[in-house]
Amino acid sequence: MSLRSIILHPDPRLKTVCRPVGGIDDPLRRLADDMLETMYDAPGIGLAAPQVGQMVRLLVMDCVKDKDTAPQPMVLVNPEITWTSEEPNVYEEGCLSIPDHYAEVTRPAEVRVRWTGLDGRAREEQFDGLWATCVQHEIDHLNGRLFIDHISPVRRGMITRKMEKLKRDRARQSAPAL
Repeated sequence: MSLRSIILHPDPRLKTVCRPVGGIDDPLRRLADDMLETMYDAPGIGLAAPQVGQMVRLLVMDCVKDKDTAPQPMVLVNPEITWTSEEPNVYEEGCLSIPDHYAEVTRPAEVRVRWTGLDGRAREEQFDGLWATCVQHEIDHLNGRLFIDHISPVRRGMITRKMEKLKRDRARQSAPAL
């Protein structure tokens, strides 16, 4: 396993709809392992493949925050939401691709998701609470959407400008001295 670099907004890859995974193989399993390691290291509770530059429908998540509770890593290949509750939930979301920025986002409180596991078997599960928010956030990434797409255009523009400045500052810091 190895850590992957997380792509920062704005980047066109984060606005691209990902292609379905054709089959489960060792490179995909390695990617999933790398993504889990990268997510835990960040630290975060979810990570989608486009955030590490892989334009496939794959996400990882683990919403266990209690240090006394065993981790519950999940890998979802080709996930799709099959049902959403009418009841909304508001959660202050952040994103590893938009560090240090948060906004309240309203999403369905519960969702049912179908996906393929790394063993090739079809799965379906209903999520609520933080798990529901996280899986919807990560599936949004696979569809070229960011959590800031759910907030006002003015606030989104402000965050985007701050992220552009952060990327310029980081590029200057890593540029070799002449």
